[in-house]
Amino acid sequence: MYLHDGLRLTGSALLSRPLRSLLTLLGVAIGIAAMALLTAIGEGLRGYVQDNFAQFGTRNVSIRPGLNKTAGLGALLGSVRPLSIADADALRRLPHVEAVVPIIQGHGDVQYGRLDRRIGILGSGHQMAQAWRFQLAMGEFLPEPRDGRSPPYVVLGHTLREELFGAANPLGQMVRVGGMRFRVIGVMEEKGNLLGFDIDDIAYIPVDWAQYLFNRNGLAKINLVFNGGTSSAALSEQIRQLLRERHGGEDFSLTTQDDMLRSLDRILGILSLVVGALGSISLLVGAVGILTIMTTTVGERAAEIGLLRAIGATPQQVLGLFLGEALLLSVLGGVLGLLLMGLLLLALHLLLPGLPLSLQPLLLLLALLLAALIGVLAGIAPARRAARLQPVQALHCE
Repeated sequence: MYLHDGLRLTGSALLSRPLRSLLTLLGVAIGIAAMALLTAIGEGLRGYVQDNFAQFGTRNVSIRPGLNKTAGLGALLGSVRPLSIADADALRRLPHVEAVVPIIQGHGDVQYGRLDRRIGILGSGHQMAQAWRFQLAMGEFLPEPRDGRSPPYVVLGHTLREELFGAANPLGQMVRVGGMRFRVIGVMEEKGNLLGFDIDDIAYIPVDWAQYLFNRNGLAKINLVFNGGTSSAALSEQIRQLLRERHGGEDFSLTTQDDMLRSLDRILGILSLVVGALGSISLLVGAVGILTIMTTTVGERAAEIGLLRAIGATPQQVLGLFLGEALLLSVLGGVLGLLLMGLLLLALHLLLPGLPLSLQPLLLLLALLLAALIGVLAGIAPARRAARLQPVQALHCE
């Protein structure tokens, strides 16, 4: 039997029962589409979060007041000393530290003339733009404090500037932030959303003024950026040693960017397992469909198998014929699944244009290989049964 004869027999067998073949294809197609679509969404989310983290650089340490984990009665009764601006100044003197950003955040009203908006207010240090890689559209960022006190200056986000001043130049104008007067000295470049938050609709004021404005005893956190001359683990140990000496104990928590990415990977790993489980159910249905249709086909075509054996077809050729039929069913189902996934991705893009999606060519190839593997595994048993039929017994089934 020549290869083209086998392909023609396989194709005619599938086309002779189009509805049954189509239903079998759909079982594989839905499983492949589900796995590929959910994986594309998962990879898109991973890339989206990593890109947002990368905006702030790759060598960051975040320090927050209080321990993440406490144990024992002493820890419950122990007092937590807040992080202070003096702590941030001390951290700035550590070797390999490029920038330290003390942060206090809250919400308040910003007023200019008769215009009034309630927005996010971020109190930060003078190194924030450098540390977070923010660019200014005009003016300058908050200056370094003089004589321990910052001047009452404010930097506006892109959206806030447009809402308050439109196309007019805001530099030098006085605005009220939380009821206190500040002079506008800069406007940030448009940055967009960060993990769902509009960071263009924010007013940036000196951290010491934010401490007074929000009546805070300490900082919400301190962000620290270091250079490539040390590792995050080594610098974290230096930070712990310095703050333990200043606070008389460890009443703070450190989080490096590596820690955040590891947590992200764990979350996405769990998501991948869920995606695999959901897709496996659909693929299992498709595999059962192929097994069922191939088992039925062997019984219906017993006489044909006997005739093929009688005219010289070997058991291996019969085995290959039915395995090829199962393989063709599964591969066509995989192709149909990828087409279905493409339609779903297009619909999601139109309905939710902000949803991050990442479609990789390797993923499409793996999906087709998985579909082929399912077809081969599901078709082995019926194909072996067909190959073992004796010619005379098979012809008696006519």
